[in-house]
Amino acid sequence: MIGLTPKQAWDVLREGNKRFINGESEHPSQGIEDRARLVAGQHPHVVLFGCADSRLAAEIIFDQGLGDMFVVRTAGHVVDSAVMGSLEYAAEVLEVPLVVILGHDSCGAVKATLDALDDLQIPGGYIRDVVERVTPSILAGRSEGLTRVDEFEARHVVETGRLLMQRSRIIADRVANGKLAIVGLTYALNEGAVQLQGAYGDIGQSYVEIDTAGNGHKGAHEASAAVDEAQSA
Repeated sequence: MIGLTPKQAWDVLREGNKRFINGESEHPSQGIEDRARLVAGQHPHVVLFGCADSRLAAEIIFDQGLGDMFVVRTAGHVVDSAVMGSLEYAAEVLEVPLVVILGHDSCGAVKATLDALDDLQIPGGYIRDVVERVTPSILAGRSEGLTRVDEFEARHVVETGRLLMQRSRIIADRVANGKLAIVGLTYALNEGAVQLQGAYGDIGQSYVEIDTAGNGHKGAHEASAAVDEAQSA
């Protein structure tokens, strides 16, 4: 789907998730002709940055097909330079209109970080790096009085959106120009449904604006101020 607006891309995902929830998936763009068509190039309408959990298969959850989604996944959707480069490539080169940050319940990375902070024992190896990158979200959540694991999972999605806007001039500029939107979602493993936790940009529905200052959330009417704040950070 070439030339979609951020709102249209979001609508496509919402409808796809509804089909998945209801057991009515259409499994689009998976045939022989589709594979042949995509050899010439890709034009995805979404870049999805999500947790690497095996239960979080992006194309299945949103009933999308080959060439529809540019997918980047890490444990706990933690951000590093390779992730930023991949997301900027999708935004600037592929001109994808929508960035989706996808977290979920029963997230091992969030639970491991909570346990590490409670027990004062940080895992070894590269798992330590994952825990250290999730830690700011947990600390921010605790400062806001959060206690439940699902609240921390949602807070980590919000924090990830803030990081993308603060660290990437390319992404922040495209959001400010109306060419891109970011949505932060959490996925319920049992129900198969995604829940909107916050957003940047125009997605055509009421939402809670992610606070770039890390102070929880802002109202949608403060969207332009939030973008300006991210750009000046």
